[in-house]
Amino acid sequence: MNDPRICVVGAGNLSTRRIYPYLGAAGAQLVGVCDLDRAKAECNARRFGGRAYADLESMLAEQKPDGVILCIGPGHHAKLAVQVMKLGYPVYTEKPPATSAEEALMVARVAKETGLLCTTAFKKRYTTAANRAREWLDKFPPQQRLSLSIDYCSAHYKNENPHHTFLLDFAVHIIDLTRYLFGEAESVFAFSKEGHAYAVSIRFAGGAVGSLSLSDGRSFGIPTEEIEITVEGGNFMSIHNSSSWRITENQKCCEWREPPTFTSAGDSGRETGHLAEIEDFVTALRENRNTTRSNIHESYKTMVLYEAIKTSAETGTIIHPVYQTP
Repeated sequence: MNDPRICVVGAGNLSTRRIYPYLGAAGAQLVGVCDLDRAKAECNARRFGGRAYADLESMLAEQKPDGVILCIGPGHHAKLAVQVMKLGYPVYTEKPPATSAEEALMVARVAKETGLLCTTAFKKRYTTAANRAREWLDKFPPQQRLSLSIDYCSAHYKNENPHHTFLLDFAVHIIDLTRYLFGEAESVFAFSKEGHAYAVSIRFAGGAVGSLSLSDGRSFGIPTEEIEITVEGGNFMSIHNSSSWRITENQKCCEWREPPTFTSAGDSGRETGHLAEIEDFVTALRENRNTTRSNIHESYKTMVLYEAIKTSAETGTIIHPVYQTP
């Protein structure tokens, strides 16, 4: 397969800025654009290529693509991902993969039954900084990891829809990144202020501890994301806004990275992860593999951790995440 043929469902602002422009760069060919608002579909088809549709099944029957990208409201991700896989097509959904861990598990089971790829757009694990952090952490035995702390803040989020909350829509990226860097959580305790701020304590299965400060009281224009990773023996890494980092080994600074431009708010595609995650999906289609770095089996576990944080904040109790087998 040279250039996988892709259909996209959704032609709103997010997909128009973060998906359509990257398809060609990722090595794919856009052949179909579907949106309930046909005018939006026609606009994106005119701009980026492919034919416009207002009906998903008609588009798939006519185009028979190699893969389908869903960029719609989170309340529809699970249902449409299942529909697409049962029709025989690999699928990529925007995050979150579902609105609950139970729904995500259902999607993972369909992916397992069909043998098809289902991937979730958890961009943080595709950023240049996260890749370097994983590479650096792999130098040390897992038992030497001591702590992970992340401070993340956006501008005010309205939290008016249970499927569109700060924790599920924005902070879920940090929740997924936490797992990507330090593995599964054994125990979780969280405080929250009205769904706009969370203080989260985590004990990981390997014994390390973590703290997440997640809130929405700052700015979209000035991104805030600070990560501190500590490993035994005077080894630590600091990451600023997914772009700059400093690595210290044996108490001596050994690596410093400062990009020439401030890119965390956009738009290299690799600093933010938007291009890299689409590349992973397209490459998986080309190689006929049914797994990616953020496949549904991974993102289901992220939803379990998300629910542990949410439940702990609501009940004031320590939660021990339990993972089921798809």
